[in-house]
Amino acid sequence: MPAETRTAVDKALDLVEAVARADRPPRLTDLAEEVGLHRATAYRVLVDLVRRGWVLRAGDRYLPGTAVLRLSSSAARNSLGALARPVLDTLSERTGMMVNLQVPEADRSRVIDVVRPDRLAMISRLMGEALPVHRFAGPLALVAALEPADRAPYVRAAEADGYPLDGPDGLLADIERTARTGFAVEYGRNEQPVASLGRAVVTRPGAPVCAVTVVGLAAEIDENRLGLLQEVLREATDALGRILSGPGSPTPGSPPEETPSAAATDTTAATPPSPSQSLEGPA
Repeated sequence: MPAETRTAVDKALDLVEAVARADRPPRLTDLAEEVGLHRATAYRVLVDLVRRGWVLRAGDRYLPGTAVLRLSSSAARNSLGALARPVLDTLSERTGMMVNLQVPEADRSRVIDVVRPDRLAMISRLMGEALPVHRFAGPLALVAALEPADRAPYVRAAEADGYPLDGPDGLLADIERTARTGFAVEYGRNEQPVASLGRAVVTRPGAPVCAVTVVGLAAEIDENRLGLLQEVLREATDALGRILSGPGSPTPGSPPEETPSAAATDTTAATPPSPSQSLEGPA
């Protein structure tokens, strides 16, 4: 069956998203090619987007407009929390541990959702709090997923707090280790005897969207169990990454004026890990 023709809304959103994700302000030709529109069609749509404030024209290049900037971060976080909650619930059920969701801020990460089993009520939820990179696994995972040049504000905050940067036990070594393995691990840096394991969700290299962290007693995140926890956390963060890269993800190379067939969309990819695959508790 032939693919459906894109609507005016599809074309406008394709262009807004292309402008927003560009590494540098694109030109009209770049945008038309990326979203698969004829140049004249892209120009007509961009004129309306500029008029409504969704796109800003600066010379021959285009940037996100004031309407995009007015979208509140709290609204975006609410959407992220709603999308992530089933994954957090399943991860907490499988591990028996507290799980939280964090997003990056200027020089810290902020906890925007928490699932805590009753048995771990003694561990602080930290809901809504901003966490520094040198004391928590969540921000460490996020910082390690950034481009090296973008890590500086987080590192400066740790240095201002007196945390060592250099040496095998310094923050820079922690960041490099986390970048290499994909997992951040911390034991008792903020609260004894609590340990945590974090992994970033990255839909575009160098730009982590959020981090998911498993938090529990240090005895439950010991060397014997760490590998199993990492695998379960990997499945959860990969599932969340697929959800966040879902129907709104870009489709560069699509035929002009057309969208891919609905049959090409794999809706099963966003299914979180099955609760039946629970980890056994510590011996």
